[in-house]
Amino acid sequence: MSLILQLGDRTIAPAELILMLANYQMLPQLRRELLVDKAIASLQLSTAESAIAIEQYYKKHQITTPAECQAFLQHYGLSTIQLEALVIREAKIEKFKLITWEHKLESFFLAHKSKLDKVIYSVLRTREPELAQELYFRIQAKEQSFAECAEHYSQGIEAQTSGLIGPVELSVPHPLLSKMLAVSQPGQLLPPTRFGDWFLVVRLEKFIPAVFDEAMRQKLLNELFKQWLNEQKNQISVVEKLVAL
Repeated sequence: MSLILQLGDRTIAPAELILMLANYQMLPQLRRELLVDKAIASLQLSTAESAIAIEQYYKKHQITTPAECQAFLQHYGLSTIQLEALVIREAKIEKFKLITWEHKLESFFLAHKSKLDKVIYSVLRTREPELAQELYFRIQAKEQSFAECAEHYSQGIEAQTSGLIGPVELSVPHPLLSKMLAVSQPGQLLPPTRFGDWFLVVRLEKFIPAVFDEAMRQKLLNELFKQWLNEQKNQISVVEKLVAL
């Protein structure tokens, strides 16, 4: 018996499907999911854990009636059994994260806290050093607000937000800018600093310390899981061959 995949009016044979996965650059994602399946293969959920996971999934996607559920299944081309299998798989992944890294989270947080702290800052940039210096003096003397100067003179996308950026983690901006912001005080206006071809005037507006709360715990779990996946992929030496069937 010949296996085929029917998508709408398109019939896809196995050999064509493999080529499509390669052409659409989906093989790396398939490899990732196979690694995950291997990692969670031995994990089991209790009946109660499965029921809670399914209930939370329906709540997250605002599925409250049988009609809404049917519409959701039809949209994604799933059966109820397939959907619940996907939900349980995600719950197993979360369980794997907790078993593997929960005991390391606090120490990981403390080691990386300086990069997890967030800042809100104002910035304007120009390629003209004289203009940057002039704008710095205007803002410092309160002749013009930072927002006005950024709107009218900044040559970066921050002109669209009156120069305001954030909140962003300190790991997001340019490393030199991150160091400058890390040692600044809220409200401190920094003199023009050269970044490549640009001259930036920066003011720290607010410093937001990272907090080891539930949202941070989940963020760190996700980050450690991502790192683990990358390490696993790097350790695997695989020659992928496309075979015409």
